Amino acid sequence: MAKKDEGPHGVVVIDKPAGWTSHDVVAKSRGVLGTRKVGHSGTLDPDATGVLVLGVGKATRLLRFLTELPKSYVGEIVLGIETSTLDAAGEVTATHDMSAVTDAQVRAATAPLTGAIEQIPPMVSAVKIDGKRLHQLAREGKEVDRPPRPVVVHRFDVEPLPGEPGVWRCEVDCSSGTYVRTLAADLGAALGGGAHLRALRRTAVGGFTLDDAGTIEAPALRPIVDAVRHLDQVTVDDELAVEIGHGKLLDRSRLGVSDRPGPWAVCDADGELLAVYEAHKGATKPSLVIPR
Repeated sequence: MAKKDEGPHGVVVIDKPAGWTSHDVVAKSRGVLGTRKVGHSGTLDPDATGVLVLGVGKATRLLRFLTELPKSYVGEIVLGIETSTLDAAGEVTATHDMSAVTDAQVRAATAPLTGAIEQIPPMVSAVKIDGKRLHQLAREGKEVDRPPRPVVVHRFDVEPLPGEPGVWRCEVDCSSGTYVRTLAADLGAALGGGAHLRALRRTAVGGFTLDDAGTIEAPALRPIVDAVRHLDQVTVDDELAVEIGHGKLLDRSRLGVSDRPGPWAVCDADGELLAVYEAHKGATKPSLVIPR
């Protein structure tokens, strides 16, 4: 007899504190939630704070639909000081006198860093080169060539921080895979010097914001369907729900998505997630089915 799939199942949004790695949060949450089946949808640097979305139980299978969601951040860019990690955690590698840089020049320099751009991932990142993560190579004292990666910066707003000359508060809306620390370093270089990032805080992952976030010690479990609430939703009757539970291919008309691009979050009449379907050769097929 198959072992009963006990809960909990759902989505948890954590306001990650500074000093915790994303892996630390997952490990602690396993104990708090009472299950080994916990994963996160995207790494947040140890020194950074803010929104970290976890999948719990059956929702861990849906994390791939969360990984590519856009992100929003606030932080502080310190002009004139470069560091080994591009943020405040690293060692100072260079200093520049940037006291003559004007507010207008700083704002103008953000324009070429907005829109569809390419970034070189920092050495202290989880990107893999030849099967090894960059941060592992960095700990070994190695630096390797990293091919630039396309990203999209939807918004890069900056304002001078009162009382701290040369420090700028930034607000960034960007695609998944964008490094705000690289934006800070590139801004400094564009102004003829250098810069690093400090006090990074992620304010949103897709539609999940700080208002949704709880603490590691007191997480609030949200329904599984919340993991795919950004997808087009389809509601089906009980008869079709049985076929979907068996993972059957369905005509677009039967699923009711003839003119809709997909993928689709397929739910029953009670709003419970049954599956995620995608287009397939003029019909539809399940990307995954949630066991009931």
